[in-house]
Amino acid sequence: MVTDVKWCGFDFGQCLMDPSGLRNYLVIGDVCKELGVSELIDERINRYRVLKEKYGSYGAIKEGHRDKILSYVFDNNMEAMEIFSSKEQEHLKVAEGTEEVLVYLRNQGIQTTVVAELKRTLGPIGSDIVTRFLKNKDLLQYFDEMYTPQGKIDLRDGSADMRYKGKSKEKGNLYDELAQELLKRGIQTSEAVMIGDKPWSDINPAKERAFKTIQYIGYINYGPSEADFVISHFRELKEIIKGVKK
Repeated sequence: MVTDVKWCGFDFGQCLMDPSGLRNYLVIGDVCKELGVSELIDERINRYRVLKEKYGSYGAIKEGHRDKILSYVFDNNMEAMEIFSSKEQEHLKVAEGTEEVLVYLRNQGIQTTVVAELKRTLGPIGSDIVTRFLKNKDLLQYFDEMYTPQGKIDLRDGSADMRYKGKSKEKGNLYDELAQELLKRGIQTSEAVMIGDKPWSDINPAKERAFKTIQYIGYINYGPSEADFVISHFRELKEIIKGVKK
């Protein structure tokens, strides 16, 4: 079955971004060594593990609770956090097939955006983990906007729309706001598709608002959801999605 759409939203953590090449203990070790506090490596690694137990995965920490890395793991040491952010980018990978399918979607006339649970205050493009990753991997050119609980950012000119501030994917009110915006642009939710890995934030709340949904299990499978489709590789999107004929 092929789905005709005009708009496509991608989740970031463990979806566009594949963290399988990241070894957190090595990155934290490098940070401590660079700051001359090698004796704190084991303690910092253990703190990071505590956060993983609390939030479920390293991906969830990076996308939604990054402030805790600064405050809990690095004791609010901004220099340590900057070094950490720089070094982790060296290990993060793009999910296989991502650029190929983005080119396909754009050629189909489909608008492509990022919908992420970013909890850091929005700043210039490249100052947060998501846009820094997109810039470093040369993917920024394929996305028009990024929607987050901190606001929506236009990835062309850097302007921010604060109507989305305080909204969340999991609660669903971010999708409510997004549905209204898309409707004003002539796009029904039935002509929009949300792609992500987490049933509780990417799939089910969007599905409840009549978005088409695709669960990506290429990195981790969080179990059953209400998704219209389930894929393990982004190239499968070329068999599922096509642009709406004008």
